[in-house]
Amino acid sequence: MTISNTRQLLGLLGWLAAGLVTGAIGAIASVQAAEFYGTLVQPAWAPPASVFGPAWTVLYVLMSVAAWLVWRAGGWHSRGPVLRLFLVQLAVNALWSWLFFAWHLGAWAFADICVLWLLILATLIGFWRVRALAGLLLVPYLAWVSFATALCYRVWRDNPGVLG
Repeated sequence: MTISNTRQLLGLLGWLAAGLVTGAIGAIASVQAAEFYGTLVQPAWAPPASVFGPAWTVLYVLMSVAAWLVWRAGGWHSRGPVLRLFLVQLAVNALWSWLFFAWHLGAWAFADICVLWLLILATLIGFWRVRALAGLLLVPYLAWVSFATALCYRVWRDNPGVLG
């Protein structure tokens, strides 16, 4: 393996770590999520709690690969702004689990997910401009968060005594 290939592999592992660590931070806040989620009034179209973990794992991998592709196209020197935007949206993503599941702050969770949606859209556009495949890899993430935004709003509004 050449140094360049080693650097590419380490870069991929680094981006995967960033995505999966974000997921782990959210998972820490969600330790009791299945139990709590089960007590909430939910719309008929809400998926079972067991869907969220696998869905998010796939999304974090796709996001990480997208970031790696952008990083490969010029590194931090030329792609720094859009890569920093990606990291900001990861932080906002992790915060949502804490707001909703750990702290039961429905209004704040809804505000957070709306900001997250905008950050994902901006990141997707930025990634697409660097490499179309990287932007395309974020489309499932944007779709899932679009669905999650509607679900968050509905669950928050239907559970005023539980989610302040």
